[in-house]
Amino acid sequence: MHDPSSERHSQTIEFPRETEGLPEARRTEHVELADGDEFELEIIPVKKRIDATVRMLSYNGSVPGPALNVPQSATITVHVTNHGDLEATVHWHGVRLENRYDGTHDTQAPIPVGETFTYQVHVPDPGAYWYHPHIREDYGQEMGLYGNILVTPSEPDYWPPANRELLLTLDDILIEDGQIAAFREAETTHVAMGRFGNVMLVSGEPDLSLEARRGEVVRFYFTNTANTRVFNVTLPGAQMKLVGADAGHYEHEELVDEVLLAPSERVVVDVLFADAGELELGHKTPDRTYRLASITVADEQPEESFADLFARLRTNRDMAELRDRIEPFFQAPPDKTLSFVAEMDMGVPEGVPVVYVCPMHPEVVSEEPGSCPKCGMKLLAQAAEGTTYVCPMHPEVTSDKPDRCPKCGMKLLPASLVEAGEGHGHEHLHGHGHHGDEHEGQHGHGNEEQHDHGHHGHGHEAGQQEGQDAGEGDAEHGHHGHHAGHHQHGGSEHAHDTAQGIEWEDDMVEVNRMTTPSNMRWKLVDRETGAENAAIDWTFHVGDQVKLRLVNEMDSDHPMPHPFHVHGAGRFLILARDDVVEPNLVWKDTVLVRTGETVDILLDVTNPGRWMAHCHIAEHHESGMMFSFNVAPAA
Repeated sequence: MHDPSSERHSQTIEFPRETEGLPEARRTEHVELADGDEFELEIIPVKKRIDATVRMLSYNGSVPGPALNVPQSATITVHVTNHGDLEATVHWHGVRLENRYDGTHDTQAPIPVGETFTYQVHVPDPGAYWYHPHIREDYGQEMGLYGNILVTPSEPDYWPPANRELLLTLDDILIEDGQIAAFREAETTHVAMGRFGNVMLVSGEPDLSLEARRGEVVRFYFTNTANTRVFNVTLPGAQMKLVGADAGHYEHEELVDEVLLAPSERVVVDVLFADAGELELGHKTPDRTYRLASITVADEQPEESFADLFARLRTNRDMAELRDRIEPFFQAPPDKTLSFVAEMDMGVPEGVPVVYVCPMHPEVVSEEPGSCPKCGMKLLAQAAEGTTYVCPMHPEVTSDKPDRCPKCGMKLLPASLVEAGEGHGHEHLHGHGHHGDEHEGQHGHGNEEQHDHGHHGHGHEAGQQEGQDAGEGDAEHGHHGHHAGHHQHGGSEHAHDTAQGIEWEDDMVEVNRMTTPSNMRWKLVDRETGAENAAIDWTFHVGDQVKLRLVNEMDSDHPMPHPFHVHGAGRFLILARDDVVEPNLVWKDTVLVRTGETVDILLDVTNPGRWMAHCHIAEHHESGMMFSFNVAPAA
C-alpha cells in the first residue's frame, strides 16, 4: 500500500552540504586539444570559499571546469567519470555534434555514480560553447558543474585582431546560513521564477581581479551559466565592440555600451583599454549596478597595438550573403508556433473568506480571482480577515497594509507566505538590492550609485562610425543600433516595459521558494495541435529551414521572460522581434523571449536524431518546460 507520509518524507531529503574531508577547489585549467586528442573529465565534490566555505561539485576539481581550446572541425574524445551525488550526463551546449553524444536522457543512459561514459565531441563552428549537466540541471549548475569550450576559427581573420582572449563565466549562487541553499533530492523548488542567487560569481570567483595594459585590445567571451538571472554587462571607462554571439560572428560589428546575456547565451566583445586606471566590470539593471570584477589597467603598452584596427567596424561577408539567401523567410508565415504559458495553483484557504493578492505587487488586492494589472501574474488566494503583512528580512516589521519595510525597503508579504518559508530567509539578500537597501554590501558587489529605472543605452551609438573599412572582402555598413539581444519591447503596455520585459531579481522570494512542479507548471504549447511539452510531436528533415514563431503569452499565470534553447539538430537565426526585422544576424542556439514578446527564428536543420528544445531557466526545464523532436535524413 502506498504511504503518502513516506512520499512527503522523501521530498524533504536534501543533497549533502557538508565540507569536511573534501579537497579545496583548484584553479581552472586551460587545455589545448588537437583533433583526435583524448581528455579525462571527472565530476567530484570540492569545498570552495565564496561567501563562506561551501560544498560544491566540480569538473576536475575546479569551478568552472577545465576550459577546452579546440580547433574548428576537430573531434576530441572525452571520458567522463561520475563521482558526484547522482547519476549524470554531460551536455555540450550549442555544439552540433553526433546525436548520441548530446548528453540528454533521449540520447544515452545516465552515468551512474562511479561509472564512466565516453563522448565524441565534434566542433564544426567557431565560437564559445559550454558543457553542463542535463539531469537535475538546477542542482548541478548551481553547485558549479559548468565549463567552456573555445573553438578556434579555421579562418585566421574570422575575428578582428586582439592582443589576447579571456573566457569569463557569469553566475550567481544562493548562500543561506553559510551554505548553498538546500536542494531536495525528490523535487525542484523555486520553479516560479528560478533560483536567483545573492552572490555574484565571475569565473567562479566572488571578487575577481583582472589586469590589462593601456592600449590593449582584449577579446572577452562571456557565458551566462546562471540558473535564471539575465546579465547586462557594462564596462565604463573602456570601449566595447560587439563581434559575436552563441555560434559565430555578427553580420556587423558595432560599438556598444552594454551587452545582454540570458541564461546559457554567449556574447563575444572586444574591449579597448585606452587609458590606465581602475575599472569595474558591472551588471547593470534598471534599479542598480552590481560589481562583477575589478580591472587594473597598467600604464604600459602592449608589444603591438590594435587600437586603430579596433575602430574599424567590419561587415562579415558570409553573414551579409546569408541575409540575401534567407530574405523570403522574413515575411513568410511560420511553419510552427510555440506558446510559453504558466499554470499556477497554490491552493485556496478553506473555511475562511479570501482575497486575492499578487505575490510581486502585494498592494494589489482583489475580492475576485484574476490577474495583476501591473505584471499580469495570477493573484493568489489569502485569508481575507485579519491579514497581517510582514517583512521577510525583518519579521518584527508588520503592517495591516501591503507597504514596504522602512528598514530595508523590501515588499511586505502576507504573514502566511512568510511563515511558510520560515527559516529560509536570505541572510544577506545580496542579490535583492531593491531601492538601495542596506544589504548592498561587499558580497553582492553593490554600487551605491542608483540608476535610472527606464531603458538604458538601447540603440546607443557609442561613437560608432558609419561605413568603416570592412576588412578582407567585407562590405561597408551603417549604424544598426543593436545590442546583443537588446531590443525595444513592442508588446502590450505593462509593468515589464519599464524593465525591458525582464525579471531582474526575485520579487517574490518566499512564494518562489515554495513553488515546485506540483503547484507550478511551465508549458510549451504547439499552437496548431494544442500539444504540450513532451506531447509535442515534430519531425523535420536534414536540410530543412524551419521558421518557428515563439510567443511569450501575457495570458498566463506568471508572465516572465524565457531563454529558449534548441539542441544540436542545427543552429538558428533570429528573424524578427514583434514583427521588427532583426538588423544584425548571428548564428544562435538560445534566444531570450521577453515578457509578452513574439520572436521569429529560422532553424537550419543539419543533424539527424532526436533533439531537445527547452527553456534554459534550469527550474523551468526541470518542471517540464521542454520537448523533443525528430530529425530524419534528407528526404
